[in-house]
Amino acid sequence: MKNLLIVLTAILCFSQCDAQSDVLIRIKVIDDIENYPIYSRLAETVDGNSTWKEGYEYMDDIEMNSISYMSDGLKVNGLMVKPKKPGNYPCIIYNRGGNRDFGQLIVATAAIRLGKLAKEGYVVIASNYRGNGGGEGQEQFGGEDVNDVLNLIDVLKEVESANIEKIGMYGWSRGGMMTYLALTKTDQIDAAVVGGARSDLTIIDRPNMETNVYAELIPNYEENKEAELKKRSAVYWADQFPKNVPILMLHGNSDWRVKSTNSLNLALEFEKHRVPYRLKIFEGGDHGISEHRDEVDTEVINWFRRFLKEGEAMPNMEMHGR
Repeated sequence: MKNLLIVLTAILCFSQCDAQSDVLIRIKVIDDIENYPIYSRLAETVDGNSTWKEGYEYMDDIEMNSISYMSDGLKVNGLMVKPKKPGNYPCIIYNRGGNRDFGQLIVATAAIRLGKLAKEGYVVIASNYRGNGGGEGQEQFGGEDVNDVLNLIDVLKEVESANIEKIGMYGWSRGGMMTYLALTKTDQIDAAVVGGARSDLTIIDRPNMETNVYAELIPNYEENKEAELKKRSAVYWADQFPKNVPILMLHGNSDWRVKSTNSLNLALEFEKHRVPYRLKIFEGGDHGISEHRDEVDTEVINWFRRFLKEGEAMPNMEMHGR
């Protein structure tokens, strides 16, 4: 009887542990896009029939989903977009910019920003970060909420069409900072793209960012201001970046939100530590580099194609040549 009790206890423990290993707790297909404001931008009526506008025909080929998953014991919400056609697709983790409601993921994000990547043959997943979009907890602007990004890797393990052997990461603005942080905490990312990202938060050229964002979201900010900002500033720990993850850095030199010197200065640090990168500064580009949007999209797609789909060899970062 005692042995039987031990066996039953072991089985129960295994069952509970196995159940707790599941990170993805809800996935819901967004199949009513006609009820969202973005629909009028995507579709038009021709001869009495609704059809996708030029450039958005891919909407028939992708599946958009809202998701909920567990991160540090908190329910966090996000989005996932993938091809409808069955397959085994490389993955891209997209890190949103902004904070709280500003820049949060919505259906329009799924249809356009994530959809343009998914149509190229990727499972694209994104987090709203804890405390946002109906999620639990409180974001920390690059603190423990970085785990909300890292835990998406475990979510992808539960997605049948996701090839978790090939994962890229793509972040813009604050999402670029989250990408930098994530790259130093995992070895499961194969390539990264960062746009308009701040690499040195200790330089405060927008006082409202400090009063309205840093001071409100970063724990213990007033007591440990310099230390907390340096924790989030990649220029101070560029030596911790992996040497086998190529990083594409994009910035506009007319960006008033995050000056392009952030990318320039980080590039110099990457030079010192031989971190593989490519830096492209767009003349007259704003924070979203909207003046060169098509070129930006092409750069991003080509980068992930090279290092995720085609498995291009890492560049030789040793000094060489004639």
